[in-house]
Amino acid sequence: VRKEYQSSPMVNAENESALTKGLCDRYRCPKEFLDFRLSRDISADFGYFQFGPSTTCYGRSLIGSHRSQLSYPLCDMLPRVLVDGTNVVLPFHPDEVIDNLRLERYTSVQFSGYENAMKGIYYWLRPFTNRSLRKHIQRFRAANWQKKRFPQWPVDTTVESVYENLLLLSLQTKGADRLPFIWFWPDGARGSVMMTHDVETAVGRNFCAHLLDIDDSFGIKASFQIIPEGRYSVAPEFLNGLRDRGFEVCVQDLNHDGRLFDEREEFLRRVVRINRYGREFGAIGFRSAVLYRKPEWFKDLDFSFDMSFPNVAHLDPQRGGCCTVMPYFIGDILELPVTTSQDYTLFHVLNGQSIDLWRTQIRKIFAQNGLASFIVHPDYVIKSEAQAIYKDLLAMLADLRKSEALWFALPHEIDTWWRARSRMSIVKDGESWQIVGEGAERAVLAFARAVDGRLIYELTDSSQG
Repeated sequence: VRKEYQSSPMVNAENESALTKGLCDRYRCPKEFLDFRLSRDISADFGYFQFGPSTTCYGRSLIGSHRSQLSYPLCDMLPRVLVDGTNVVLPFHPDEVIDNLRLERYTSVQFSGYENAMKGIYYWLRPFTNRSLRKHIQRFRAANWQKKRFPQWPVDTTVESVYENLLLLSLQTKGADRLPFIWFWPDGARGSVMMTHDVETAVGRNFCAHLLDIDDSFGIKASFQIIPEGRYSVAPEFLNGLRDRGFEVCVQDLNHDGRLFDEREEFLRRVVRINRYGREFGAIGFRSAVLYRKPEWFKDLDFSFDMSFPNVAHLDPQRGGCCTVMPYFIGDILELPVTTSQDYTLFHVLNGQSIDLWRTQIRKIFAQNGLASFIVHPDYVIKSEAQAIYKDLLAMLADLRKSEALWFALPHEIDTWWRARSRMSIVKDGESWQIVGEGAERAVLAFARAVDGRLIYELTDSSQG
């Protein structure tokens, strides 16, 4: 961090609170610990740059310091951060960069109309193909995916790295020993685990009863995403049977034809029915078919949370990735990102015959205290080989539950917690800090500290510290 003791005007008179909003929202920390200003030399153009090693960002940064197309090496903005007294003078707007990552705005310059054209051809031909042919098509389309450096495979935590670098800069600039914040998960859990099942066909629906037994045998509950129209009948008794056993019901698309987000007018026609099914099913969660997504349209969904954003999507039909392992808000909807590879991708695209990939992803996710969320389709674990691999995953998760402080939760429980946490705050109480707000009894006070140039987290035993 370089020192600059002369005044640096802010671009477009953007106020300091706007520069710290995202950081405050993420950590729920007192604002007085954060003093950011924006450099006066910010370009009007968008481009790629880094903010620390292996941290690819996209947005406006210092003039002449970014690339319009993604190619390496990239200019690192971290050494270009300045200090003006107690202010951190930033070479980019952090919230803009974070939004560009989490909402995949960087993809608009990577992918052209070719992607949409190929998608249209694929879905026109799909009724005339079988699963084996589709598998070969998807493998061909995924060729050379290993050469992609961004987002980072198999788990991308760029958002976490950016936030941690900003917090570290604040501590160093303020000369503060530690910064108090509200821990990410209830009761001091190290991370969270969320299992989900997307039901794609009548065969998969009929297998759900057996899948319930498998999940229950390992003490793990899940949500079932149900397609309302076109694929299979959905009887109230089926939905009630899921809930009666402690599982959750969410809506999956409308008819799973892959065209939900193709045209705005058609989307608005469909979303009326989708929202009605949400009310009929008693569901507050949504997931789109094949994880297609347009976040700017989410405002028309009448759901509390969505689960359609993959962390990294090199092998998915829609490329991109939200580059975070934490929930985040898109307007009023909470996004619960898919942070591990889907079972279909593991079994049929990568030819995986073990849980090694999932094990690696879990390790990386919990290193960032994140959410390990899974999609396992009833349709794809009917065969004994795939079922055995899924049971290995459940056994590993059950062992982690015994040895680690993890929160195994249904999607609606994570939604409830994350919304409650977003309304909590930390207040000074004499020489200590206290968490206030509804639900604070489950919240734990934590501290971020700078140790040997790294950011570490420490938890207190209670909400007092």
